[in-house]
Amino acid sequence: MAYPFAAAEVLTAVDLNAMIGAPTQNAQTGTTYTAVLLDAGKTVTLSNASAVTLTIPAQASVSWADNTQLNFLNIGAGTVTITAAAGVTINGEPLTLETSKGGSLVRTASNTWTFIPFSAGGVDNANFTNTATGTYTDGGIDYKYITFTGSGSLVVDQAGFADVLVIAGGGHSYAITAGTYRTCGGAGGLIYSTNKYLEVGTHTLTVGAGGATGTSGANSVFLDVYAIGGARASTSAGPVSGFNGGSGSGASGITPVGLGIPGQGNDGGYVGSGVAAGGGAGGDGSGATAGPGLSNSITGAAVTYATGGALATANTANTGNGGGGTANGNSGVMIIRVRTN
Repeated sequence: MAYPFAAAEVLTAVDLNAMIGAPTQNAQTGTTYTAVLLDAGKTVTLSNASAVTLTIPAQASVSWADNTQLNFLNIGAGTVTITAAAGVTINGEPLTLETSKGGSLVRTASNTWTFIPFSAGGVDNANFTNTATGTYTDGGIDYKYITFTGSGSLVVDQAGFADVLVIAGGGHSYAITAGTYRTCGGAGGLIYSTNKYLEVGTHTLTVGAGGATGTSGANSVFLDVYAIGGARASTSAGPVSGFNGGSGSGASGITPVGLGIPGQGNDGGYVGSGVAAGGGAGGDGSGATAGPGLSNSITGAAVTYATGGALATANTANTGNGGGGTANGNSGVMIIRVRTN
């Protein structure tokens, strides 16, 4: 029997793979990647904790052969979104890959591809039987969501993944009352959990109320997600330090400022005299300026939640804002979103 190599040669694993046409991998760890001609027939692995954008370039940029097949596998925590370059059409959906999901793109014509998921995307989507309060489509993906403005329960009839926004109640503010030293409450803690696994069953949930005079906001709780209420302002007439909470309250005339919980909120502001603002989900309070809130688009439209308390903070229920002026903190909210395709 004749062998394709000399007797003195050593046959390596690489040689053997080449001889039998075994597929190879192209490991990518960034947050963006554009497919190249050498990816044909390989498996491109994508691994990043943040969202990843995968772009399929046009025929003018890459001389794709007829029937080219590109294989992709997401092994990171961030969702991979497959994007068509200008002039390119990709048929099939959803054009996203969650963790441990993969798929193939097959070139069916010049600048035209069809996406074939390795496994059906819908089997990983949770479903709730409560009446949805809203639906929308974004990037070809359909969503429904339910908003809880008070405590209640969610009935899940299909286990799977969902996105959950949990915001606690904001803390009371005491800013307008006459006096040299006045402070404002912190915003309620904000947690946005994507790809939260929901088991079949009835799940109770708590939406925190805003803090009344001299009290912090109440916590909001869903499964193992605990958003902590915003810190209260002091009602003392003298120099006052801040209190800790989801976001901290301000300090006037004396430190320390109130501290926020990392990942949920931020610290209150400080002034030597006058009104000290509370921290928000998006940043610390700064003097009399409220800590900014965070924008979230879980409902399909951008809404800012959990702004720190200050004289100018809007008092709006179900935002998790710290109280504006001399006012109770604002109640929290909970929104749960699932994909329907």
